[in-house]
Amino acid sequence: RQKLLHPGKSSYRALLDSVALSDDNVKFQIIHEENKPIFCFNLVFGYSRFPVLLIHVKLSLLFICRLSISHKEAGILVLKSVNEEYKLQVTANPFQIELQSTDGIVLSMNSNGLLYFEHLQPPPRATLPAETQEDLGLWQEKFGSFLDIKAHGPSSVGMDFSLHGFEHVYGIPQHTETLLLKNTSDGDAYRLYNLDIFGHKIHDKIGIYGSVPFLLAHKPNRTSGIFWLNSSETLVDISTKAVAEVRVAHGPAGTAKQRVLPRTDVRWMSESGIIDAFLLMGPTAFDVFKQFAELTGTQALPPLFSLGYHQCRWNYEDEQDVKAVDAGFDEHDIPYDVIWLDIEHTDGKRYFTWDKKKFQNPKRMQELLRKKKRKLVVIVDPHIKVDPTYTLYSQGKDKGYFVKDRNGQDFEGICWPGSSCYLDFTNPEVRKWYADQFAFKTYKGSTNILFVWNDMNEPSVFRGAELTMQKDAVHYSSWEHREVHNLYGFYQQMATADGLIKRSLGKERPFVLTRSFFAGSQKYGAVWTGDNTAEWEYLKISIPMLLTISIAGISFCGADVGGFIGDPEPELLVRWYQAGAYQPFFRGHSNMESKRREPWLFGEKNTQIIREAIRERYVLLPYLYTLFYRAHTAAEPVMRPLWIEFPGKIDTFGVENEYMLGNALLVHPVTEREVRTVSVLLPGSEEVSLTAGTLKIPVTLENIPVFQRGGTVIPLKTRAGKSTEWMIDISYELHVAPDTEGYAKGELYLDDGHSFQYLHEKQFLHQKFTFHKQVLSSSCTDEKGQYLPTCIVERVIILGLGQQPMSVATCLKDGKEKEVVFTYDTKTSVLTLEKLALNVGADWEIHIK
Repeated sequence: RQKLLHPGKSSYRALLDSVALSDDNVKFQIIHEENKPIFCFNLVFGYSRFPVLLIHVKLSLLFICRLSISHKEAGILVLKSVNEEYKLQVTANPFQIELQSTDGIVLSMNSNGLLYFEHLQPPPRATLPAETQEDLGLWQEKFGSFLDIKAHGPSSVGMDFSLHGFEHVYGIPQHTETLLLKNTSDGDAYRLYNLDIFGHKIHDKIGIYGSVPFLLAHKPNRTSGIFWLNSSETLVDISTKAVAEVRVAHGPAGTAKQRVLPRTDVRWMSESGIIDAFLLMGPTAFDVFKQFAELTGTQALPPLFSLGYHQCRWNYEDEQDVKAVDAGFDEHDIPYDVIWLDIEHTDGKRYFTWDKKKFQNPKRMQELLRKKKRKLVVIVDPHIKVDPTYTLYSQGKDKGYFVKDRNGQDFEGICWPGSSCYLDFTNPEVRKWYADQFAFKTYKGSTNILFVWNDMNEPSVFRGAELTMQKDAVHYSSWEHREVHNLYGFYQQMATADGLIKRSLGKERPFVLTRSFFAGSQKYGAVWTGDNTAEWEYLKISIPMLLTISIAGISFCGADVGGFIGDPEPELLVRWYQAGAYQPFFRGHSNMESKRREPWLFGEKNTQIIREAIRERYVLLPYLYTLFYRAHTAAEPVMRPLWIEFPGKIDTFGVENEYMLGNALLVHPVTEREVRTVSVLLPGSEEVSLTAGTLKIPVTLENIPVFQRGGTVIPLKTRAGKSTEWMIDISYELHVAPDTEGYAKGELYLDDGHSFQYLHEKQFLHQKFTFHKQVLSSSCTDEKGQYLPTCIVERVIILGLGQQPMSVATCLKDGKEKEVVFTYDTKTSVLTLEKLALNVGADWEIHIK
């Protein structure tokens, strides 16, 4: 129906005589010239710390900043922010809003006249012609054999936004698509609708498992964002074109000049809900990330074990299989932290239970893992088997906790257990009850090393329309499923994370992986890209998919290493491990119909390469954990597109075959068969020994290109251990890469890696490292931290040092100096300092003379 409305003059007019200005918002009415409904448009310019423009139609929220009227004339209202950095111009007829900064128009709303709002209404007395029902789906809609009854009639909303001067836009996951969003003028719109799509197609705009209705636009001097807060099915159309802009020069002549600039029009169309939009003004990408986090939250700080390697399969058969796989990692000297159990571990797909034959003593199995300092993750899906003898079902039914069908009966669908009901996680009471199911006394056989995987929570309904729940199903407070669909998995993960926290009496951090997600899912754990395939193209597309999820606020993301479906050739598996080792969530996973795929099953050579890739991950953990601290406290993505770090370099704007891990490492995975060289773009001028540009880098099967950026210091462990917990006392080394001015800086964040004591008891250490004028210094960056590690910095490697030093000495806070043993490689200009024994939490300096 919205597609029938084409760009042109808007049918809406603003009633500027109705303007009401208060300390925290500006309200006015708008009217549709033909249908005559009047409703409130609420504009807020928020400055909690960052400029965020909030637009609410038929909604009021708590706001933060003051607007003032700059001037008002016939048909035009101009508002300015307190610091006059931004102005809002509201044009009455046709209704339109322009947001201007000091350097011109940044964004405009309804400039194409596509504002669309269907008001709730009673059913028509006279039956509409059948063809009208069929074509427009006003009161009911057919999908195959399914009939969707719309109790309130049509309720669609939409609006267009124009991004002036922008031609590069990103975000709105999840799609199996490129990093740079494509023009949809001649094809399908991007769809945001969480669906269980097994083996999703590549380069398809159909919605898959998760949805974040957040779009970023970038040009060299500004990044902006649009957050369309709507959880119903949403389509996003994108059109980029060149537009002539007339600017009047200042001065007595006042001559007009015309220039051609790009403009990207973004049209949001949602099936239901209200218009609730947030314009994030940046001006930098990192500002936008902070602004978005103020609305949706930051990434939860994960427990350290969850940043290690995870071994999963559908399914590890029984306790003996788990024991054998665990022993295999030790036998082949490969680190890992977590083994996973899929749906077959349960008693007939009844979650929170164990198969009594295959897993007769789950606590003993977990104790064996605990002794190895490892963890277990089990799957807990949202569908509940219809079985009156199953406690979870009988309690849920008695309490009325299941989603209802349109007739008020418990909605039943088919999933893994057969006939199933679906818990209504939109109900806070259901979430509390569900969280209580994770208590050790309730979840028999569970221990505190058991963590959780929420799968199938789009929700997946076999034999359902598009394999999901019917839109006219009814939730808590009479919300139709169509209105909350994309939030279903979000709320299950929320309840699960809360349950894991409650079982520890609020002391321990949870780990929950979810397949379905929405804006804000980062607060509750990790996500992954879903059921991918063991083919080279899926390895390649996983990079832009993860980058897109990352910049939409969810840093803890990954793709199944090796591909879930099918059998990867050994070279593909090796390359996937090498890529996954440098991505936030690192899990090998495979389908029950795939051949066994443990890392040692592909010959000694491949085992050795995979072992080294996983070890590199474990050595990198101090840097990676510090990046997650930055994501948690400052909303900085762990995995970043190049343009985030090099915002002025246009040649980075479309790059998706390499990425930054934090600000210091550039990673270029090998994603094609039998590659001997790869072309790596080095975008900055900060590199010590390499000039900016594209370099041909030779590669073997044993390596992929990873570069450290000039001007950075990264903390590492000197070696890998059997798991993260085995590595607590392993010493550190620092890699220092000075920039062309001889300067470098970095940081290290440490805590106990598992509890909330970093938050409640200030049990953390935050140390910064600076290299300047041939002196490397370590100092505390947050004096509130009380964590006292005993671990030492044993080694420092300084890259690109121009000449061999005469001497090197450490200097402690008490002034004592000590000569340092060092080696200098004249060919590579690398200085290595050994046997330092410097406390990682102390203040010290290393002087190079």
